[in-house]
Formats: sequence, structure tokens, C-alpha cells
Amino acid sequence: QVRLVESGGGSVQPGGSLRLSCVVSVDSGSSTGCMGWFRQVPGKEREGVAGIDVDGSTSYADSVKGRFAISKDNASNTLSLQMNNLKPEDTAMYYCTARPPRPSPPRGLCYIATINYLYRGQGTQVTVSS
Repeated sequence: QVRLVESGGGSVQPGGSLRLSCVVSVDSGSSTGCMGWFRQVPGKEREGVAGIDVDGSTSYADSVKGRFAISKDNASNTLSLQMNNLKPEDTAMYYCTARPPRPSPPRGLCYIATINYLYRGQGTQVTVSS
């Protein structure tokens, strides 16, 4: 079993920054592969935002590339998403997700695979508004 607990959402003005964190707890006998974040607005489909593979390689949706950065601290078992230059269209519920090691998504597509997760956190709301 894998448990994911997010924090760090909130309200910010356009151009501002937020950092989302996801504490990952993995029971013995379980393991994770591609991990990342997707976001969802009510009535719309999930959008994969950022992903990080087991080898540390990262991938991003075009809509956030250059503004968001995903990282993983193995010492604290924390997955983070640094979001800079936020825009109103970034407003959504953000979810931290984890997939099993197999099947692994094609290289560079982990961020898309986040929407087809095995494990998901409870979500954290991000609101960007003036």
C-alpha cells in the first residue's frame, strides 16, 4: 500500500508562486514507479501536469513547462511541485499520484501517465486570482 498526503495549496495572485508537497509512505512489499501531479477543474478532464520517473527524469505539460518544477527528496519521502508565475488558468484541484513500477510509461510521458494512477492523495486546491 502507498499513501500520499498533499499540502501547500492556497490562493495567490497572478504571477505568484506556490509549492505543493506530497509525503509518500510506502509499505514494505510495495513500490512505486512514475509519480507526479495532475490537476482537475470541476466538469473538465484530468490534466497531467508534471511527472518524475524512477531514474529521476522529469516531464511536463506544455502549459506549465518553464514555470513548474517537480522534484523528489528520497530522504524525506517527499514529492514537491514548485509553481512559479502562476496564471488564473492554473486554478484547479491538484493531486499527487503514484503508479506501480510496471507498466512504465514511455520515456518523457510520465506526466501524462499521472492521470492513470494506482494511488492518489486527497488533493489540494490552488486558486490564482486577482
